[in-house]
Amino acid sequence: MESLSKETSTEEEFVRHEVEFSVIFRLQHWVRVLAITVLIISGFYLAYPMLSQVTTNEPTNFMYALIRSWHIIFGFVLISAFIVKIYIFFFGKLEVRERESFRDVFSLNAWIRQIGYYLLLCKRPKLRGAYNPLQFAAYFLFYVLTTGLIITGLILYVHVYHEGLGGFLYEPMRAIEVMLGGLAVVRELHHIFMWGVILFIVTHLYLVSFNTIYMKEGAIDAIFSGLKWHKKHK
Repeated sequence: MESLSKETSTEEEFVRHEVEFSVIFRLQHWVRVLAITVLIISGFYLAYPMLSQVTTNEPTNFMYALIRSWHIIFGFVLISAFIVKIYIFFFGKLEVRERESFRDVFSLNAWIRQIGYYLLLCKRPKLRGAYNPLQFAAYFLFYVLTTGLIITGLILYVHVYHEGLGGFLYEPMRAIEVMLGGLAVVRELHHIFMWGVILFIVTHLYLVSFNTIYMKEGAIDAIFSGLKWHKKHK
């Protein structure tokens, strides 16, 4: 028991944990994960219907309309989580490290060292904020794609629902539709943005796993517990 306590105290001298992500950050992250998962699955069905409706005596059993309704519901769930994420990025207290990551994006040396680290050619560079420049650029691209998905999705939405929010958004969305080249182009852009998000998810999972294995700081654990482990400077 005595040797165990010594080992623990020795570890505590070199390793400490910090709160990396706030509760609201983790909550909106998993809400987005759920919403994007449902949207991708339902979106594939809407583009290429692969299920037939259940045969009943009811004349109102419309499978396609049901899937579309879930697609729309989770579309607005994604919009809500997206707004929350934008807000906490600019005004959240714990998210100050995210904002500090912006400075490394303009550092050529930071890009070179980070790419070298991912290629296992050099040691991990010291970061100013929470993300390295590659991560920050990837996240920025993700939010650009998400914005495109939301706008094109709202254009498609107002063509189905003409009252309430649909009626309120009808004129501005139609104006954007015209600028983009018409409804057919909007649908194609919606699909392209979706594939961009899918590619981001694959890359994101790979890089998070890479950082978790090589950095040994609990990168994956942090999105669950909010805590990340860091070595103390001697």
